[in-house]
Amino acid sequence: MRATASSVRCKMSCPKGRQRTAVRPEGISMAKKETRPDWDHYFMEIAEVVSKRSTCLRRSVGAVIVKNKQILATGYNGTPKGMPHCAEVGCLREQLHVPSGKNHELCRGIHAEQNAVVQAAVHGVSVEGGTLYCTNQPCVVCTKILINAGIERIVYKEPYPDALAQDMLAGSDIRVEILDDPDKEKRG
Repeated sequence: MRATASSVRCKMSCPKGRQRTAVRPEGISMAKKETRPDWDHYFMEIAEVVSKRSTCLRRSVGAVIVKNKQILATGYNGTPKGMPHCAEVGCLREQLHVPSGKNHELCRGIHAEQNAVVQAAVHGVSVEGGTLYCTNQPCVVCTKILINAGIERIVYKEPYPDALAQDMLAGSDIRVEILDDPDKEKRG
């Protein structure tokens, strides 16, 4: 394979107006547009990886709080640190037959969004003005925390059966987006 030189304009490392020569094998494109995710998909993929740490038996949720394209904190759902996981002691919600989206206080776990805000607080990091990427729509408890924490935008992937959370988000200043929402075109 023969190497060829191609000139590319530098954005940061070269003095203004100069060009740098990049050497690449012939036939290899330098463009990665097809495989490089946009920022929303990038951070959502990270939230999905974070969700793999979940200890909840019902639903694995991951959250990432971002500001200026920098990750501030992550969180996943599960029991508070030092407490036995539900896999060890059983799921209280299952034992009591509590439906999803109801009676959040009847759970040993803490939600991913709550854990992300707590982690930021523990490390002295303000999340005000940030974006929350979450694998699921926040519940009403998380919604209230996110509103008061100053989150400006929420991007989630999967719905959650909590009408009050939806109402509160609609009445707040938070921009809410469903990633890859198939109904987005219909709503305008």
